[in-house]
Amino acid sequence: MRRSTLCAAIAAIAFVPLSAPAQTLEELTVRVDESVQSRAKLAQVMVDKIFSFSELGQQEIETSAYVTGMLEENGFSIERGVAGIPTAWVARWGSGRPVISFGSDIDGIPKANQKPGVAYADPLISGAPGHGEGHNSGQAVNVVAALALKELMESEGIQGTLVLWPGVAEEQLASKAWYVRDGVLDDVDVTLFTHVSSNLGVSWGQAGGTGLVSVEFSFEGEAAHGAGAPWRGRSALDAVELMNVAWNFKREHLRPDQRSHYVITDGGDQPNVVPVSASVWYYFREMDYEDIQRNYDTAVRIAEGAAMMTDTEMSYRVRGAAWPRHFNRTVAETMYEHIEEVGLPEWTEDDHAFAEAVQQSVGSIPSGMPMSLGPIGVPGPRRSGGSDDIGDIAWTMPTVTMRFPSNVPGLPGHHWSSAMAMATPIAHKGAVAGARVMARTALQLFMMPELVDEAWAYFNDVQTADMEYVSFIGPNDPPPIDLNKEIMDTYRPLLEQYYYDETRFDTYLEQLGITYPTLTRPISSPDAPESPR
Repeated sequence: MRRSTLCAAIAAIAFVPLSAPAQTLEELTVRVDESVQSRAKLAQVMVDKIFSFSELGQQEIETSAYVTGMLEENGFSIERGVAGIPTAWVARWGSGRPVISFGSDIDGIPKANQKPGVAYADPLISGAPGHGEGHNSGQAVNVVAALALKELMESEGIQGTLVLWPGVAEEQLASKAWYVRDGVLDDVDVTLFTHVSSNLGVSWGQAGGTGLVSVEFSFEGEAAHGAGAPWRGRSALDAVELMNVAWNFKREHLRPDQRSHYVITDGGDQPNVVPVSASVWYYFREMDYEDIQRNYDTAVRIAEGAAMMTDTEMSYRVRGAAWPRHFNRTVAETMYEHIEEVGLPEWTEDDHAFAEAVQQSVGSIPSGMPMSLGPIGVPGPRRSGGSDDIGDIAWTMPTVTMRFPSNVPGLPGHHWSSAMAMATPIAHKGAVAGARVMARTALQLFMMPELVDEAWAYFNDVQTADMEYVSFIGPNDPPPIDLNKEIMDTYRPLLEQYYYDETRFDTYLEQLGITYPTLTRPISSPDAPESPR
């Protein structure tokens, strides 16, 4: 793989600071940490602002404009629309190596709209999207860390390049494989990725969870009057239903670790017209590339069989992909030392009370916020579960995911309850803790080129020794930039009135008139409708 000899040359030449720092790494680490903490207000504003946009994948227009505008104002160059994705971008500052990238996702969840700081279901707009995964917080972590680093690197003449980028449509796994295919991050030496969690942590080795390929199957038939002449029609919906029946029978004979799910995206127009077109969208998840590909191939054959049975035409397109994740040992162990130094935020009694109320609202055991760090994650028995397309980045360069404590533990995920804390002091403090770790870790990588060499040695000699990355997307597969457009076209005009105005209000809670924490519904308040959930 690349970089093994390049890094040795860089260590000898390009990593030398433009002027030798007057302070030790330990002293510089203290300075960059303090610089991050001095930007706590910025972290709060960014967390709240992006929360208020409530944008779904591929439609993160306000979010991307806001973040890139801020970076541009602070001296970063911006390349927009990378990989053919309108809301994707790359921000760069600095020169020379190492090139260290910060990434984090920016999209929300359908029907997850929720008032923050309120421990019961209470949407601002019923049925609207919201940040029920907490992706509103990651860019705050990265931008605050990057600005603190930039300030220090400028003052001390430290060479290196910072790169920031967004995970667009992570919930549909619909951007990072395209970044890899199109070489968006080809010059990056190490990627530090951030993701919201309820604790502060990092892991190395083969991660738990799955990879996946996301595929939409479409069938074309012939319309006819459903009562007058149904024999003259060829139902595309019949093909969809037969495919689903066949796949559900096939589950019995698949490995227990597989996960697969589908939604019918087009089921016809009305009952008395034989559907001329119909589509179904599948996620096929497995633990390893070979098993994902095997299930994908099986699904294609089933779809072909359904088309044969119904005399319809079948086509399919990849809508997203994610490789199983594998994280870098050297970078993770370096980062974990800083995690131990930073530690968890100081949670207040209000934070604990709110967390317990949120946990009770979804039937979890009330435990409040975590009070101790967990150990560094190491390889062990693998367990099936969710996916993240950071896996595609991680199979092309040394990568870790830092999880930072901006949400409440014990929640179901992809759910309105996961939005409850995401514009509260819990989210704000967790983002600052994460930014401190990111800035400290990146500074050490800039100042100690041997760590970059060691990271690439692990990548080349361990991670990829017996595994070659082969993308699930082809050279001509376009990114699914049409995703969620109709939903956002419906809800964006309604959401605009709730955008956070930091020039008028200290916090988003203040703008909404919410007292933190609000633990129970006022007696005079009607129950929130359940149907949109």
